[in-house]
Amino acid sequence: MKSFFEAHIWPQRGRLYRLGYLWVRDRSLTEDMLQNVFEKSFEREEELRSHPNLIGWLVTSLKNEALMHFRQSKKLDSLEGLEELKMEETVSEDTKDSIRQVMNLVKGLPLRQQEIFHLREVEGLSYEEITEHLDISLEQVKVNLHRARKSIRERMLNQKSTK
Repeated sequence: MKSFFEAHIWPQRGRLYRLGYLWVRDRSLTEDMLQNVFEKSFEREEELRSHPNLIGWLVTSLKNEALMHFRQSKKLDSLEGLEELKMEETVSEDTKDSIRQVMNLVKGLPLRQQEIFHLREVEGLSYEEITEHLDISLEQVKVNLHRARKSIRERMLNQKSTK
């Protein structure tokens, strides 16, 4: 029989890793942050069994780990390296180039829009799941996603018209 950790927390590692990497863009640092979150969750297993929003708790813990890193290093970074995420081999080169272009444009968005865009378009989360992950209202999710998409669309059109 699987433990609570194995059944409910460990399966979230991929999603948490990608989100952590989005924030810090360092694989080993992301792994260290995840290790800390998993350690805390393992220690608080009894408390988390009845938690109403386990995934929200995990994301908040990961976010706190990232913020602690930024406070200690006294730096904030952009969304570098996201375009390097593994793409399926069956995707054409033109599609890969378009994805890289979009991901480069995402780097220029405000951090909240980057997070929401990533959770919706890369992770495939629903609006409701994003509200739980980021602890914001549904309206804020919709507004920020709309602004992110609009900004990316306008910048892509501007790039095409200048070529």
